[in-house]
Amino acid sequence: MVGRGSVNQEIYDSLLLLQHRGQDSTGIATAENSGVVHMHKASGQVREAFRTRDMRALLGEIGLGHVRYATKGTASSEEEAQPFYVNAPYGIVLVHNGNLTNTRELTDELFHKDRRHLNTSSDTELLVNVLANELQSSISGLELDPEQVFHAVTRVHERVEGSYAAISLIAGYGLLAFRDPFGIRPLILGTRKNPDGHYEWVVTSESLVLENGEFEVVRDVEPGEAVFIDLDGKLHTRQCASDPKLVPCSFEYVYLARPDSVMNGISVYDARLRMGERLADTIAKYTPREAIDVVMPIPDSSRPAAMQVARKLGVEYREGFYKNRYIGRTFIMPGQAVRKKSVRQKLNAMSSEFKGKNVLLIDDSIVRGTTSKEIIQMARDAGAKSVTFASAAPPVRYPHVYGINMPSRHELVAHGRTIPEIADELGADFVVYQEVDDLKAAILEGSDVEDLDMSCFDGRYVTGTVTDEYLAWVEGSQES
Repeated sequence: MVGRGSVNQEIYDSLLLLQHRGQDSTGIATAENSGVVHMHKASGQVREAFRTRDMRALLGEIGLGHVRYATKGTASSEEEAQPFYVNAPYGIVLVHNGNLTNTRELTDELFHKDRRHLNTSSDTELLVNVLANELQSSISGLELDPEQVFHAVTRVHERVEGSYAAISLIAGYGLLAFRDPFGIRPLILGTRKNPDGHYEWVVTSESLVLENGEFEVVRDVEPGEAVFIDLDGKLHTRQCASDPKLVPCSFEYVYLARPDSVMNGISVYDARLRMGERLADTIAKYTPREAIDVVMPIPDSSRPAAMQVARKLGVEYREGFYKNRYIGRTFIMPGQAVRKKSVRQKLNAMSSEFKGKNVLLIDDSIVRGTTSKEIIQMARDAGAKSVTFASAAPPVRYPHVYGINMPSRHELVAHGRTIPEIADELGADFVVYQEVDDLKAAILEGSDVEDLDMSCFDGRYVTGTVTDEYLAWVEGSQES
């Protein structure tokens, strides 16, 4: 964020709104116009991480913040919390959402060619060092100008593979944001006019941050584009990729984003309603009508889809699970054991809604199956006569390497199993999945976006740089 006054509180408030995107750790960095950088980062959620004294120390009119959900490196490591800082050139702080896929090559290059030391296994530390190195090489003269910044980002695009929506602060100069050439992870630009007539700017993952801060949505940052806002609040933009193409991640719409956000011009809530519309047709095709008395969502992200399924099938919609709001999102918790334990802490089944009924449960997706299995058992324990389990997303059969934590096939319940085998594994009477083409159509309907990254469903990795050897290396070196 580039403001006219202190930005620390506004960044904190924005991170609270984005808490659903990550709960491992959080951090804020700010800079005074003189170039002095202040930073605080800690494990856990935003509310726990910042005390009044931490906030008071975050001085400056420009700053950035991050909530982390580990997809690379170690979830529990505080050293890997973002933002990352390098002191040359000028002092650069960077936060990044996504996942780099050529980390081995970059690590090697940075050590042997660029002579840079890395202290963690975080790909964000790699990215800030690549950016710093390219910026160092682009500087000519005493002052840094937007031309040199854009040249550096062009070189970053040439060297880095994978997904990255990045925001960085260059001490004494301004805020730089850039998005990978496929626009896999979201990034949106907003502005508002200060009473003094100057403009303030914000770049963020989700549009709800802009609405909440009364910023006007300018537009999404284009794939491959760099946006530089100087200390006077002047906006400079440049397309820095040679062949950009918008292919956003479908899993943002299925699960990760908040329903009240609009990404790439597509309303997340509307997309989830359309997923329900199409899922209802598939359920009607494969499930006997008498096997369903009620439709229930697994709160919260599947609610829009479940409402549409109930409406289209002409079946009563009920809320059978009560959710404890003070537990984190199980999907983005590190480790299977923690995930399993927290399902029953998070959800409680109300037996009055289940007793003697044929229940159709709707979830946004089935990934590892741990949560689904537990929920189906809870429905049975609460007295359900039969349980049909439907997923608003297709079977997740392949690793996701662009910033969602699904690194290995052996963890995925759908990998190597037929749908009846999945139903047996989960303990459901029937399991129904959304068709791949239906998910794509539901998200893209009525928008200008032409393609989506659906690699975890169809095995097609859009960057074209993901090899079988790389997938095997990821599986061997990373556990979720």
